[in-house]
Amino acid sequence: MILIGQYDSPFVRRVGIALRLYDMPFEHRPWSVFGEAEKIRPLNPLVRVPTFVADDATVLVDSASILDYLDYRKPEAKRLVPATEPARHKALRIMALGMGLAEKAVSLFYEQRLHDQISAVWAERCRGQAIGVIETLETERTGTSTTYWHGERIGHADIAVAAALRFLSEAHPQLIDWRKAPALEAHCAHCEALAVFQEISQPFIPPT
Repeated sequence: MILIGQYDSPFVRRVGIALRLYDMPFEHRPWSVFGEAEKIRPLNPLVRVPTFVADDATVLVDSASILDYLDYRKPEAKRLVPATEPARHKALRIMALGMGLAEKAVSLFYEQRLHDQISAVWAERCRGQAIGVIETLETERTGTSTTYWHGERIGHADIAVAAALRFLSEAHPQLIDWRKAPALEAHCAHCEALAVFQEISQPFIPPT
């Protein structure tokens, strides 16, 4: 298996962490969509990361489908997402919020850094959506008494939220006031202290 993309992407990072937690050997190719697009294009015409090459040479091109592929290579009891309802869709909801937050953070960064003229309306919309998600996640994490979001074992929801907030805090530090999100701060600190999060990690490198 091959995972393509740099770990400063929360989308690539969540897949790398899942692969390690699943104890699935893989080759990591830290190619950039900016500097090494021509290496990615033959595998993924969208030229985005993560790009994932499975053992049978099937190429998957987004983090959700990659995780779905990995999950179903494991027994239900060992999967990082609940297999039964209603826990499954509760976890999927948190995962979607976490990755939606990451998408808004990436979109805002591109708007501010890659456009000569910034759309104030679009930038403010992204900020408002990001802040709304943070507030929602903080409320829900505050109401959770378990070590992780859905129990005492880490899952995709925990990884998604921690990876998204790590990216947000580095790309847009002004967008999150940790004093107003102590439950999320504690959650992220706990996850980032884990060996797998420290291994699958890279400081955010703005494209030039």
